[in-house]
Amino acid sequence: MKKHDKAHGHEEAELLRASRSDVTPLPRLNQAQIGRPRPRPVPTQRLRDERAVLEDSLSDHAPWDSGFETGEELVFLRQGLPPHTLRKLRRSHWVIQDELDLHGLTSPEARALLVDFLNYCVRRGLRCVRIIHGKGLRSKNREPVLKHKVANWLMRRDEILGFCQARRTEGGGGAVVVLLKGQRGMMNAER
Repeated sequence: MKKHDKAHGHEEAELLRASRSDVTPLPRLNQAQIGRPRPRPVPTQRLRDERAVLEDSLSDHAPWDSGFETGEELVFLRQGLPPHTLRKLRRSHWVIQDELDLHGLTSPEARALLVDFLNYCVRRGLRCVRIIHGKGLRSKNREPVLKHKVANWLMRRDEILGFCQARRTEGGGGAVVVLLKGQRGMMNAER
């Protein structure tokens, strides 16, 4: 560009600016108003439900219809299963594949160990296990503290089909034999 052209262009730009000095721009009507992205919704009811379920599962209170027979023997059979399942369990129809001994543990320790053990059993596909809770001979008042707590904890687990007091040779009143869902039963439960 030549000097003359530069000066001429500069004069034109100044004239244009001076002519626009009293002009107000029109509002843009077709322009989208883009704000910040909305936060994701918080599922408060689901969170409350999950918290209630967790609190209920940690409770040591047995429901009134927990399936106990009268007397000291612990017995439970999941609703909808035939009664002969319990008879088979009492008669050692299933081989005991593993066991857990909770002797001398506090309730929180026993609960944590029981949860880990049951999760292990499910992963391995075990069907029948024994849980030794003890007879309470060394506890205050010589009463079994863990016996009814273990029964209550077991009833709350979906993978537990039933349990009964172990045979005298397998621990008697100080243990329960537990029947877990098989692999096919677990697959049907997931559907």
